Amino acid sequence: MIEVSNLRKSFGKVKAVDGVSFTAQDGRITGLLGPNGAGKSTTLRVLYTAYKPDSGSAHIDKCDVTNETLKVRKSIGVLTHRAGIYERLTARENVRYFGELHGLSGKALNHRINHLASILEMDDFIDRRAKGFSQGQRTKVALARALVHNPRNVLLDEPTNGLDVMATRGLREVIKRLKDEGHCVLFSSHVMQEVAALCDEIVIIANGQVAAHGSPDQILEQSGEANLEDAFVQSIGSEEGLV
Repeated sequence: MIEVSNLRKSFGKVKAVDGVSFTAQDGRITGLLGPNGAGKSTTLRVLYTAYKPDSGSAHIDKCDVTNETLKVRKSIGVLTHRAGIYERLTARENVRYFGELHGLSGKALNHRINHLASILEMDDFIDRRAKGFSQGQRTKVALARALVHNPRNVLLDEPTNGLDVMATRGLREVIKRLKDEGHCVLFSSHVMQEVAALCDEIVIIANGQVAAHGSPDQILEQSGEANLEDAFVQSIGSEEGLV
């Protein structure tokens, strides 16, 4: 479970995150929805310990992201925006390297890699060097290495960015599977259709603040609108960034 309370993070005079609070539960998919520059990625980066917050708090499975960073990192799997992979290594070697960093080895690690290759449909390129991979293949490798240690909490920063239709559909099925297995899934997006198709909970962020938070039905009720797109526009007070 992920708990965020009054989180704030500034860069100079820019308030990237300005008092964000929400909870993401196990066995549910929570989406951070907002236009570009709203503060979604900054919030995620605080959660996966890349940034320290200026104030407020964030906990993952009751561990403080600022003071218990090692415990937090063990309990999360992260797919960053435009995640890079080692091009001189094969897909398998990329995933194995991260598994070993998490203390996995031997038959257990081999079984885990083979399992991920199967569910992510990587079998046809798992032993190819990563140089020349398509964006979809690179994303699958990055996701596999994020999941190799079977983390309870999965953080995804715009995971479908740059993917074609079939790759996007496949990734959505993986995210749904993670939910069904009881994981806490939190991902950022500025794509309304993506959030509407996947999320049990939606946190709409605008100008670094939570503009609306709840289930899709609750968001509709709060806004008085008939569809999520109109509810989103009303919440952020602008059509800028709407996809």
